[in-house]
Amino acid sequence: MYQRIAHIALVVKDYDEAIDFYTNTLGFKLLEDTYLDDEKRWVIVAPPGAKECTLLLAKAANEEQARSIGNQTGGRVFLFLFTDDFERDYEKLKAKKVQFVRPPQEFPYGKVAVFEDLYGNLWDLLEPNENNKGLIID
Repeated sequence: MYQRIAHIALVVKDYDEAIDFYTNTLGFKLLEDTYLDDEKRWVIVAPPGAKECTLLLAKAANEEQARSIGNQTGGRVFLFLFTDDFERDYEKLKAKKVQFVRPPQEFPYGKVAVFEDLYGNLWDLLEPNENNKGLIID
């Protein structure tokens, strides 16, 4: 038996501003942008090298959905961006003016810093240490 999480829906205000942030600021790849109707698109982005899970950028369709933009997890870290070179990616994101809300720290599992996306969702930038490389599923 094989199962996997294929996509995580991320509620956004606007497709194009979200695509711009995720591709030009975070360096993700735009994998698909299909127009489904006048209001809805199927937009998939993923970090370079991603093999499993991608982000589905989903434009808020009503007021209730719009209220969750930037706070899909009640203020907790929402998404985890693993890297094979923390310093490289941390410096690259800082140069792109990404807002870090917690500075780099060493933990038993690796090096991590917390940043906000364009809407305020919290992300971990995380490089697992040698003992925790198994956190990355190949």
